Amino acid sequence: MALLFKPFTIKNLELKNRIVMSPMCMYQAKNDGFATDFHLTHYTSRAVGQVGLIIVEATGVVPEGRITENDLGIWSDNHIAGLSRIVTNVNAYGAKAGIQLAHAGRKATVRDDIYAPSAIAFNDQYKTPIEMSKDDIAYVVDSFAKATVRAKKAGFEFIEIHGAHGYLINQFLSPLTNKREDDYGGAAENRYRVLREVLDAVRSVWNGPISVRVSANEYVENGLTAEDYIQFARWMKSQDVDLIDVSSGGVVPAHVESFPLYQVPFSETIRNGAEIKTGAIGIITTGKEAEDILQQEKADLILLGRELLRDPYFPYRAAQQLGVHLEAPNDSYRRGWHQ
Repeated sequence: MALLFKPFTIKNLELKNRIVMSPMCMYQAKNDGFATDFHLTHYTSRAVGQVGLIIVEATGVVPEGRITENDLGIWSDNHIAGLSRIVTNVNAYGAKAGIQLAHAGRKATVRDDIYAPSAIAFNDQYKTPIEMSKDDIAYVVDSFAKATVRAKKAGFEFIEIHGAHGYLINQFLSPLTNKREDDYGGAAENRYRVLREVLDAVRSVWNGPISVRVSANEYVENGLTAEDYIQFARWMKSQDVDLIDVSSGGVVPAHVESFPLYQVPFSETIRNGAEIKTGAIGIITTGKEAEDILQQEKADLILLGRELLRDPYFPYRAAQQLGVHLEAPNDSYRRGWHQ
């Protein structure tokens, strides 16, 4: 059988295939962070389409850490019920449910004060953030742990920490955005310290699989590259991180030339350099492309974003391309599933 459709186990979680719905902000939450009927339809339809793992979009661990005021939230116990409905629906069709926990840092566009490692605005369209004190950092670390407990109560089976695209954790990791002179700035190990503390806090309350999304290329001079992330990934592995979700860009304004499979080499570099499982993403649009990435050992999972926005039934189409018999989601679909 094609690797794309072989079951895959990550820690204690078995996925029925290696197709993953990438977390993508939908900006459809109520302005208090609550899930809506849109989210039920959006995520359930991809589960019906037979995606193996669905990672719910960046979900704010604190209200001031949302990218926009229409992002999902998980800073309150009141958010649990709505998120739980998503998990129940996703699981009903054999998919596993994950959630990406996030803090936007200086890229937050909410009305509240915003915070970052250094008081540097992303560009002149963004507010200048407040440089975080050590108490501010401790509050955020604790917020990630509390959000993880809520995610567990909601039934999620997979946790992803958002450390990419220029959001808070990425801002600490990058020398372009972290100009601190204390224990959280300077050398790579210091810039990693916030992520280290977040991972320790999350792991203290969570026994399931953890992934971290990273921006493995910052596309500007003196920015981080995939080679730099080998060391970060080794540290993550030592903290019981199971997977690196390898994306790129978003840290500072930069021109990014995107093309089919353009981020896959970053995944391969980190996978081989740190000897850790990775997920590849970035204009992967066919079953053959996905299968080739797996066969060539450039990644262990295939994350799809825009392709799943276009086609909730990508797994069905990919199975046809690869000559794989894919079971229908239920009896109601079977009459139209196989020709």
